[in-house]
Amino acid sequence: MRALVQRVQSAKVTVDNRTIGQIGRGMLVFLGVTHTDSEAEAEYLARKVTHLRIFPDSESKMNLSLVDIGGELLVVSQFTLYGDTQKGNRPSYAEAAPPERAQPLYEHFLESCRINGIRVQSGVFQAHMLVELINDGPVTVLCESKSK
Repeated sequence: MRALVQRVQSAKVTVDNRTIGQIGRGMLVFLGVTHTDSEAEAEYLARKVTHLRIFPDSESKMNLSLVDIGGELLVVSQFTLYGDTQKGNRPSYAEAAPPERAQPLYEHFLESCRINGIRVQSGVFQAHMLVELINDGPVTVLCESKSK
């Protein structure tokens, strides 16, 4: 499982001109699921993301987590994180889990983040979404589950 994490001042996701999820200060996470992922990986990655120390402390050092600052989380499913560009110019998505496998793990990730005390918003699985964000820093980090 992969999470592309962006520290944001704000972010929102819209589907069919309707705002589906919106947050203030926190993280925008694009989440990709592969064939071998399990609930254990979703739980591990949820804990890693919510405790990732990428927010500045009083000395401007990245030393605080989403939990520490009481920040918000917007999670968007992103199968393209498993796009392989090694051959040719068209990415292969063979490593991305099929929707029937990915969606329950995506939802388990969301619930695992909520259990960590975070206010969580999300996109719509498999929908065409428009994502707006104000990247803070910019700070962008790729996190992967244990087995990767």
